[in-house]
Amino acid sequence: MSQHIRNFCIIAHIDHGKSTLADRMLHLTGTVPDRDKTEQLLDSMDLEREKGVTIKASAVRMEYTASDGKVYELNLIDTPGHVDFGYEVNRALAACEGALLIVDATQGIEAQTLANLYLALDAGLEIIPVINKIDLVSARPDEVADEIASLLGVDAKGIIRVSAKDGTNIDQVLEQIVRQVPAPTGDKTKPLTALIFDSHYDSYKGVVAYVRVVEGRITATDTLRLMQTRAELKPIEVGVFSPVMKPTGILEAGEVGYIATGLKTVSECHVGDTITTAVDPVLEPLPGYRKVKPMVFAGIYPVEGDDYSNLKDALEKLQLNDASLVYEPEKSQALNFGFRCGFLGLFHMEIIQERLEREYDLDIVVTAPSVEFEVLMRDGETRLIDSPAKLPDEGEIAEIREPWMNIQIITPTEYYGTIMDLVTKRRGSFSSQDYPAPKRVQLSFQIPLAELIVDFFDELKSRTRGYASLDYQVSDYRSEQMVKLEILVDDSSVDALASIVHKADAYHKGQRLVTKLKELIPRQLYDVSIQASADGRVISSAKVKQLRKDVLAKCYGGDITRKKKLLEKQKRGKKRMKMVGNVEIPQEAFMAVLRLGDD
Repeated sequence: MSQHIRNFCIIAHIDHGKSTLADRMLHLTGTVPDRDKTEQLLDSMDLEREKGVTIKASAVRMEYTASDGKVYELNLIDTPGHVDFGYEVNRALAACEGALLIVDATQGIEAQTLANLYLALDAGLEIIPVINKIDLVSARPDEVADEIASLLGVDAKGIIRVSAKDGTNIDQVLEQIVRQVPAPTGDKTKPLTALIFDSHYDSYKGVVAYVRVVEGRITATDTLRLMQTRAELKPIEVGVFSPVMKPTGILEAGEVGYIATGLKTVSECHVGDTITTAVDPVLEPLPGYRKVKPMVFAGIYPVEGDDYSNLKDALEKLQLNDASLVYEPEKSQALNFGFRCGFLGLFHMEIIQERLEREYDLDIVVTAPSVEFEVLMRDGETRLIDSPAKLPDEGEIAEIREPWMNIQIITPTEYYGTIMDLVTKRRGSFSSQDYPAPKRVQLSFQIPLAELIVDFFDELKSRTRGYASLDYQVSDYRSEQMVKLEILVDDSSVDALASIVHKADAYHKGQRLVTKLKELIPRQLYDVSIQASADGRVISSAKVKQLRKDVLAKCYGGDITRKKKLLEKQKRGKKRMKMVGNVEIPQEAFMAVLRLGDD
């Protein structure tokens, strides 16, 4: 039976038509009847549809009668399209034997297409290139075919050209999957090994693990064991996606399906873990597992203090479905009670922020994102610091190490100079260059993660008119001269505005932030001083001028002593007011830290 199974995934850059192509396949194979026709069937979240990017991986089984008259079982494993979810892509690829490489006929090869292609080649997958969006006026399929041909070493004429939107040539894609993707190898009589490539939380069935059975078989009566967490469970349900969950009671070697585990949180069922049986377990888990580690940290606070418990509930519910989101309670002098959250990257942070606001109707303030620094103390201890507020005193620190990234940018050659300028301004260093196609260059750099997370991607897009694409991976931690930049409003430190910056940038970042805050903080009835301090000294200061009432307006001439008396009385009042006054810092001020671009 496994001879008629084909497990494949689709790899593409964001918005190259991956989800639309998946829809067409579902309709053509009759997996989804026409009455249930909706756009982007596999992207169930509103956010996924709006942003044109798959956030959660999903799987679906299709039955296809090929030109040879045989019925094949096609398992499509849909992968996330964004670089932040690279580990999920990696695990989804491990569950397949083949991959469709989708390239937009108007855009050509992009950075994330290449990154995912290399992952697929490393995993030993059979690659089937497909050019999509040939129906568009601006399509240049011949040029793009030449690009792909030179990259993969295939014949440009043999590359399938489709329009997923119109349904053109989709049947050719299905035929090529049957012909080119190898059938899975695996013996159903051997002890069970199954790979978890994704999971979601269901309030009735607990955690639903998406699995690819490598060896052996799973039945609903088996006692299963997760090899990393050592948890044992009896499945509530075993079945396949078609595309809704359909119980079958059994999954055999080579098949893709799900196990409803009954576990209460996704963190007990890690992506990349191996499932085996408790009675006859395998000794070695499948390779490639690693614990997902957050890269970007930010504070999330409710605008209204009363919403704290609602925010806590919302984060708990989000974490049930997303094990890569981590959070812990945090208190800030300026923003009161909230949570310090860890994300896979800026895009992941944006998704969580929008889901909190939309799905849970919360008004939240998100502080400027920071990265995790390694701090080596003078006593030899190494601490991981993800918040400027937790940085120890300078006297106790031997050195601070910050995370660096390897980045790849693919761009038309005309933007070469402006990209070099952008990266070098942000302490980046050039590594190498390559020309994957005529008039396109792939530039490789190393750059600190802290420089990458603020507005690097926005600036890259604006400098290259949207033509450049970016991919990044963690490189290592390097010792750098980092200092804590503090902002003092009326001589009291505002912890939510603090940041850890490079010593060379502290002066101009502090100066720009003080200038920005001077515009944003509303005037009070007394002078408000704003200061930036780093390395134990004030490096920039400004004053928000007081609102004045003209107390001398009623004095027409007369003795000067009377005027002096009135001014002295006003001065004393202002002084007393300053002692009890509390400066309200608007939300825009916290966002100002983010927007300190090269303005």
